[in-house]
Amino acid sequence: MRRARTPRVWRSGTEPATARSDLKLRFLLSVVFLPFFALCTAGFAVWAGFASPHGAPSSGTLIVFAVGCGVLTLVAAADLWVVVRRRRTEL
Repeated sequence: MRRARTPRVWRSGTEPATARSDLKLRFLLSVVFLPFFALCTAGFAVWAGFASPHGAPSSGTLIVFAVGCGVLTLVAAADLWVVVRRRRTEL
């Protein structure tokens, strides 16, 4: 892996030519929502396991919610990985 070079002139953050992402906020949001979505995934999966097919909500609906939360967990984990990697090279 190639190390990122430190720019000679730091970007100012003005839009749109030199816009920069707020890595601290992205880090905070990823750290907060990664375990939240992971717990929601597990909760909906367990609830779907105990739910009857004809009950309200049905087990199919709960499985959809579990899959949706699982996708959001993966997105939050990937964003956390990217933010940590960028903070190591940029800051």
